[in-house]
This record gives sequence, structure tokens and C-alpha cells, in this order.
Amino acid sequence: MLVKVVLIVDKRKEQATRYKKILENSMTSVFFATDIPQILEIFNLYEPDLVLISDSIDDSICDTIKKLRILSYNMRPVIVALSKSSHIQDKIDVLDSGADDFLSEPIEQEEFRARVLAHLRRHFENNVNEKTGLFDSKITLKTLKRTINKKEPWSAMLIDIDNFDFYKEIYGELAAEKMLQTYIAIIHKILEEKDYVGQLSDNDFLLITSPLKAEKLAQYLVYAFDTVVDKFYSEHDAQRGYIIMHGDEKAGNKISLVSTSIGVVSNEHKTYKNIKQVVNSLIATHKLAKLKHGSAYVIERPKISAEDAIEEKEYNNKVLIIEPDEALSLLLSTTAQFQGYETLVFNDYSEVDAIPRDFEPAVIVLDAGNTYDMKGIEFCKNIKNIEIFKNSYVILSTTVHDKQKVLDAGADFYIPKPYELTLMFNWVEKFIKKYNS
Repeated sequence: MLVKVVLIVDKRKEQATRYKKILENSMTSVFFATDIPQILEIFNLYEPDLVLISDSIDDSICDTIKKLRILSYNMRPVIVALSKSSHIQDKIDVLDSGADDFLSEPIEQEEFRARVLAHLRRHFENNVNEKTGLFDSKITLKTLKRTINKKEPWSAMLIDIDNFDFYKEIYGELAAEKMLQTYIAIIHKILEEKDYVGQLSDNDFLLITSPLKAEKLAQYLVYAFDTVVDKFYSEHDAQRGYIIMHGDEKAGNKISLVSTSIGVVSNEHKTYKNIKQVVNSLIATHKLAKLKHGSAYVIERPKISAEDAIEEKEYNNKVLIIEPDEALSLLLSTTAQFQGYETLVFNDYSEVDAIPRDFEPAVIVLDAGNTYDMKGIEFCKNIKNIEIFKNSYVILSTTVHDKQKVLDAGADFYIPKPYELTLMFNWVEKFIKKYNS
């Protein structure tokens, strides 16, 4: 079940409670905040779909909206400003700062509800896959994150159609689209109200359900998919059990008929700290299912531990940020925390001695310093000699646009300033995965 999340930022408890009563129901959860730290906490846990922000807060509403837009660049929630002002210039200033709408108070209850629900409807409509009618990866991963943070029993299923791209190459886009729609119809048939299914890529889906039902659902999907799959092939291909590829490089290659592979994990026997751990477990379990011939599912089972058992390596998502610019270091740290990373921030290279011995970062984001002293480059040359940093990947950000000099200092990657946060965290994610592989 898709539950929409609304955050109300308002110092007026009575008014905020009134708004909550108007909006909250089984399909919408509402949270309160009064300042930036509380906002960040709720953003990190639930990634709200819509933020209602009142000018009753202590800080400037325009400045706060600008900060929210920067800090939530990868979430892009709808932001609606609430104000007792009806002046045109106030409205323009708020909209220019990044708000999507401006509501003058007092506002009639039914109009308030209708406006907020209209924004939520458009927000979700913009994230629906046209071919399948399912929510895209942005909404799907957000739903998984909220499910994990609710601390209730859950099970996640990564569902895939194997050899789908080969099928599409031979039979065409329309036939492949029809196959997807048929499989989605099968999935919808077995869903209950509290279940959720969304899309991760063209032929990868995520189903969230209860641990009690997961295995039965997986069994049924394997059976149902294999029952209908022959209908999507010519009689000749279906009878021989494979298709023959064409083209210069692929000519003559035999490709098995499509099948479905399903990886299943849950919090029934294992505690997951964040969404990255869940996704990594899903991918690993799903890979085991793909190794089997034909349609199959694999469920992550509890591991039997013994005195001489091999200890499973803990997933390291720690990021050390050394950045003299306090505003930029705060932005980097906050963004990293939003994405589930554990961070430690220093604004001076000399403070590194204070790092706890148990904080071994997978990635270090390091500023190279200015053209005159280049302290960061000198620090980078010696960083791998420090025990807790010897296996860390180093991303060096710099205004010194001398790539060879930077890489000679021992950095694993070089990003010239100014840079886009998206680029920085794409590389952080790549190095985190590489560190843990």
C-alpha cells in the first residue's frame, strides 16, 4: 500500500494539529517539525512527498525554503507555503525561493484539503511508468525506506524477467510490452491492500509484503509466469524451448525462453540498518535465483552460527568529509546522511587526529586546499599511511585544475570545484560499493 507522507513545519501547535486532522488518514501520514534539525531528521527517515511550511517559524520562510530545496535535491518534495500575508510581493518572494504554491491564511478547510491533495496527486502522477502503470524507482525505493523505518515485519521481493532484452530484440517492443503488462496483471491479482508493487527498471519490480505471505507469493508467481510464457512465442519457438538470434555478432546464438527469477529478503530473522543493506541483500539473493535453470525464487534464510563460523563482513557505509568551507561541509554531510551514509566531518586537516579509531571510512571526501598552500594535496600524499585509512577510497575536490598533480598525490578520483552534488555522490556510491565488494 502506498502511503503518502506530509511534513508540517509550523510553530503553532493548535493550527498544525488542525491541518493534521484534515489531511491524515489511512493513505496519508503527517509529521510535525518546528526547525531545521527536526526537518532533517524526518527527511532522512521518511522523505516526505509534500512539505507545508508556515511563516510562523523563527527563521525567514524564504531562506528556509531555499535550504530545503538544496538539502532535498534528490527527493524533490512539493513545498507549499502558508502565510497570513496576502501581499503579491510576499507571494512572489516565496515562489521565487523554491515553493510550489502559496496559501494565504485563513483558508477554508475543504479548499485546503483539495489543494494539498491535488499537489500530491500530480507529484505521484509524474512518477508513473507509462507502459506499466507502476510507480517508478524513485517512489518505489522511497516506499521501501519508509517500510524499513516503521520497524514492523516486512518482506521485500526483487522480481525480474530473465532474457527479456533478447525477447524484445526478436519479437519487438509491442510484444515485450504486452508480456510486461501480463506479468504485472498476474502480480496485481495476488496483492492485498497493504502490499505494494513498483518498478525499478524496465523489467525489474519490487514487491513489499508480509514475511508470512512472501514464499507463497513467490511460488505462485513462478508457477503463473511459466503457465503463460509460451503464449508470447511462435509455436515453433515454444516447442523447441529457445530462440535463435540474428545479426552479424549474434547470429546462431541460442537463447532460452524468458523466465522469472525472484529474490526474497525480510526482517524476520535479520535486522537491517538502512535501505542500502536491504538492496544489497536483495541483489545477492536475486543473483542466486538467476543461477538456477528456468523460473526460480530464492529466500534469504537465517544463518546458523557456531563458535568457528566465519563472521560476515559488516557493510561499511562510512564517509569522512574534510572540507574547510563550513557551509559546503554541512551540505555534503546532510546529503550523505539523507542517502543513508554514516558521516564524520572536519573543517581542518589538523583535526583528523581526533577521529575515533573505530571509524574506518570507506570513502574520504577531501578538499585539496587553495593554490597557495595545497594542504589537502600534501595531506593526501600521507593519508594511506594512516592505519584506518589504508583501504579507503579518496575523492579529492579542488580548485587546482591540475589532474595529474592531484592523482599523483594518491587520490582515487578528482573532482574540480565547483561541482554538482549529484556527480559527487554518484562517485561516493560507486566507491562504497567497490569497497564492500
